[in-house]
Amino acid sequence: MMYKVYHIPGKKIGVTKDLKRRVEDQQGYSSDEYQVILETDNINIASDMERLMQAEYGYPIDQTPYKNLNCNKPTMRINITEQTTTFPVPLNKLKGRLLDNIDMMIGDQQLSTRLAMWIVGNAVTSQFNEDRCYIYNKAMRNFINSWDDDGYIKEPTKVEATEIFEKIRKWAALKGILASGNPETQYMKLMEEAGELAEGLLKKDDAEIHDAIGDMIVVLTNLAALKGWNIEDCIQGAYDEIKNRVGVMENGTFVKFNETLS
Repeated sequence: MMYKVYHIPGKKIGVTKDLKRRVEDQQGYSSDEYQVILETDNINIASDMERLMQAEYGYPIDQTPYKNLNCNKPTMRINITEQTTTFPVPLNKLKGRLLDNIDMMIGDQQLSTRLAMWIVGNAVTSQFNEDRCYIYNKAMRNFINSWDDDGYIKEPTKVEATEIFEKIRKWAALKGILASGNPETQYMKLMEEAGELAEGLLKKDDAEIHDAIGDMIVVLTNLAALKGWNIEDCIQGAYDEIKNRVGVMENGTFVKFNETLS
């Protein structure tokens, strides 16, 4: 294992085992924007040199030496059974421990950032010990198998036109909406339907929620048509943008991975 003490001029001095992942992928610097000061297989030398050079260049000195960071502690011991994989940490600490152990092996699978974030989003607390959590191996394997070697979802990407959208557009044409309407009035209609959706959610009225969602899709289909687009193409564009995002659920909302590292 080689440790690299690196310098980003005017920014920082740090230590890493993987320059590309740590400095380029995570921090966003290109290879010509940093310098390697020292490369050694001795973690104590690398750790001491990092702090000495931070002091010499006038950078803030790390309070915790690199050699004492969690990421340099032994890989956590997970328990794999036929159905589940159990992690020896409570659910609220799982993300940090997994990210500290990127590249460790889970069975025959090397832990990647993408897989780590899936695990965080799907793990549940053990019913026998609240300081442990687990995931189901079948679900994890399905997730792993859904990505190709280049990191893209293995599935058809084209959203095909469906009969229902064609029916909506024909209805709108017959009613004169496409001839005499405009996007602004459809937007106002959308806000009206959104209000009904909010009311249904507050009242926990599933029938009203169901109707409001359908009405909003009809309005959005018409709005897209008034702009000269098919709503299927709008959906396709949105899907192409989100399909490879990696993140985790926080307080009921999906947060992209790069937004969780602030």
